[in-house]
Amino acid sequence: MRDLLLQCAGVLTIAVALIHGYLGEAKVFVRATIEPERLRTLIRLVWQASTVAWIGGGMLLIAAPWMGSEPARHWIVVTMACVFGFSALANAWATRGRHFGWMALSAVVAMAVAGY
Repeated sequence: MRDLLLQCAGVLTIAVALIHGYLGEAKVFVRATIEPERLRTLIRLVWQASTVAWIGGGMLLIAAPWMGSEPARHWIVVTMACVFGFSALANAWATRGRHFGWMALSAVVAMAVAGY
């Protein structure tokens, strides 16, 4: 059961990351006025770097049960719980709790910790 929880946390992480990347391109950057253009490109790439990093974290959560190493499982869960926990807190604070992202990221943290 704990393996399944980790893998579900990984799948949810990837889904959240893909939604994050899409919404950034479709909703945020089409409205944003950022000058100079070079800075706009940099901010867009940083936004998508977090998308790619979250997908990588999700893949690690999915793969952790098959690694056969308790230390690897431990550090993957601890690291991803810290990353997604911080992301959830930052999202909740920045949006004053009005965005679903903090809830989805909190669910990832809860499932990952339960799967530890």
